[in-house]
Amino acid sequence: MSGPSPEMIELAKQMMARAYAPYSKFHVGAVVQGGNGKLYGGCNVENAAYPQGSCAETAAISAMVADGEQRIAEVLVMATGSELVTPCGGCRQRLREFAADDVAVHLCDTNGLRRTVKLGDLLPLSFGPAHLGK
Repeated sequence: MSGPSPEMIELAKQMMARAYAPYSKFHVGAVVQGGNGKLYGGCNVENAAYPQGSCAETAAISAMVADGEQRIAEVLVMATGSELVTPCGGCRQRLREFAADDVAVHLCDTNGLRRTVKLGDLLPLSFGPAHLGK
């Protein structure tokens, strides 16, 4: 697996900077590359009623679907901190709806790539559209 493109890194930085995180102060940017080659960015958006917020990956997926694309070819998640930041469990399942197990998920900070893993490694034995006959 190769690393993310410079364009993916730059868009993730922009998304991270736009995050609305007044409570946690934890800004996340995410980018998905659609099967059409386009890049779609998203940022986390918090809410005073905590469960009502949304993750950066969810926003990126929504932007992709709103554009008419339904296949993810590559993923990038960016946040800062000493620990690797991976998609939460719910976002792993949301990514799986549109991405195969072998899709690259790039885990980055603002300095660049920290690690690349496959979606299937983040969500082993996943439940996906094929289970419902799609």
